[in-house]
Amino acid sequence: MEPVVEACEKTEDAGRLPVIEVKNLYKIYRVGETKVYALNGVDFTMYKGEFCAIVGTSGSGKSTLLNMLAGLEKPTRGEIVIAGQHIEKLTENQLVSFRRKRVGFIFQSYNLLGTMNAVENVALPLSFQGIPKKKRLAKAGKYLALVGLEKLARHMPNQMSGGQQQRVGIARALAVHPQIIFADEPTGNLDSHTTMDVLRLMQTIVREHNQTLVMVTHDNHLATYADRIFHIIDGKIVKIEDNRRRAGRDAEECADPGKDEECADPAGNEAGGSPVESTDREEVR
Repeated sequence: MEPVVEACEKTEDAGRLPVIEVKNLYKIYRVGETKVYALNGVDFTMYKGEFCAIVGTSGSGKSTLLNMLAGLEKPTRGEIVIAGQHIEKLTENQLVSFRRKRVGFIFQSYNLLGTMNAVENVALPLSFQGIPKKKRLAKAGKYLALVGLEKLARHMPNQMSGGQQQRVGIARALAVHPQIIFADEPTGNLDSHTTMDVLRLMQTIVREHNQTLVMVTHDNHLATYADRIFHIIDGKIVKIEDNRRRAGRDAEECADPGKDEECADPAGNEAGGSPVESTDREEVR
């Protein structure tokens, strides 16, 4: 079944630069004698400079899809083309190099190292690129300033709020200047007002830096901050919703502090689960 795509979208996408192309993607596990389709024939394209949300309930396949796009899991079959490169054909060492050069990650639990201060955490991925310490700390400081935390550069993670820690996580993802940023339930541990601040920041970064951001969430309201919303059910993309006009309008309205109550959403913070929870699953190859 083809996903439902809004009529205006195909026309407006003409001439845009594809960054992620997914073709007939499957991920199949075996649980006992049963085959479980975590992904069941997924097809879509994402473009340069887009903020895309993949939204679905726990078990829908959204986290598995994110892992596939980031090269963290191999598909059973199908194609994943990122910036013209078929990543499903890469070796593990090649995938490590691919992630280091092209991808940034924003995690739900921040994943900051408790023994490093904010600027050191942001600079950490730059060390794997062989950048000298002085240069990487200077670059990290610039990205901390970008997310409004230049005054907290020497603070340790346990001296910062959840929202501040997530901003450090965003700065760390940006520091390697990735083509694509993957965010897995990035606001799952934050309160509603901090969630709005983080999502506005992500919107701004995508627009100003022309990077592609792919966010996974279970929350339909949070997904409305994205330019396009990919609805996933039972491992299939069932609808692709063009949200560019609304996302732009909401970003402007929510920039007004007086609109906070209208923009807030007190939704629960349930994290998205893995599509197959059984520890006895076996991948079908």
